[in-house]
Amino acid sequence: MDESKGTSKAVVVSAILHIGIVAFLFLAILPCTSYENFITALGLPASMNPITCSKPLQLQGQVIQAVFIGPTGSPPPKAVKAKPIPNTVPPPPAVPPPTPPQPETPVVKTLPPPPKQIDVKDQEKVVEDAPQKADDAKQLQDEKERQRQSEIDAQAAKKEEQKKKLDALFAKMDAASAQTKTLDNKAKQAKQQMEDLKSAADDSQPDLPDAHQVQSGTNSADSDLSSEYAAAIQNAVTPNWLRPDNIASASCEVNIVQSPGGDVLSATADSSCPYDDAGRRSVENAVLRTKTLPYKGFEKVFQRNLTFTFRPQ
Repeated sequence: MDESKGTSKAVVVSAILHIGIVAFLFLAILPCTSYENFITALGLPASMNPITCSKPLQLQGQVIQAVFIGPTGSPPPKAVKAKPIPNTVPPPPAVPPPTPPQPETPVVKTLPPPPKQIDVKDQEKVVEDAPQKADDAKQLQDEKERQRQSEIDAQAAKKEEQKKKLDALFAKMDAASAQTKTLDNKAKQAKQQMEDLKSAADDSQPDLPDAHQVQSGTNSADSDLSSEYAAAIQNAVTPNWLRPDNIASASCEVNIVQSPGGDVLSATADSSCPYDDAGRRSVENAVLRTKTLPYKGFEKVFQRNLTFTFRPQ
């Protein structure tokens, strides 16, 4: 009951507020002359008029009447009789009262239909098929993994094959380079041997008498001078030595026959020399190519038949 009374009061207040707004808008659009005529018709003083109209501009002097001539001229306006203004003010238009708002009807939400009964057989079938589907997915994953691994293995095998080809190519190049170097050394040795044989044939003295006693140079009283003499011979022979391939680092004793002054007459590797035939010939040829061994300053330790210990450097 209290709620209905409150609603009626709200409707009445709302209707009065709307009527007031419409009346205010109606009065606002009326011209100011209507207010003046209304105040005059009621016999009220002009000071009670809330709105004062602005009067037209008036100038002193006589009224000038002009007539336009030519194309810009226009006929004078026709005289219009003004209708008398009645003394009564028309009543304001009736504004219908606003329609009271209808009470909102609560929307009743429709509940969704109950779910259909699940078929137990279909559910059991889904449960039975789940392991099979899982196995199929696992097999597919394994197949993809095997395929990926095979591709990786194929790429690795291809790279390994390319590496083997490159290694074989480099090995062939190294072998060719080593063979070329060996052939060059052999050619140099053969050329040098020919020159040594020619030099020996020219400088040989077959009628030279044998020495009464073979001397090794180790019985000299001046051991320091003997060591210097051996070092001088080593320094003189080493630049003329063409070292063969794969020669041992051990020393080799060479029996040298020289004339006073240091001229080499013959050089023969001792049987105790650990070198092979090519190594022995290389040492002998080095001594023969030296031709003249150190003599000046070593007269005290000079020996015609000299056993020289050659040390490869």
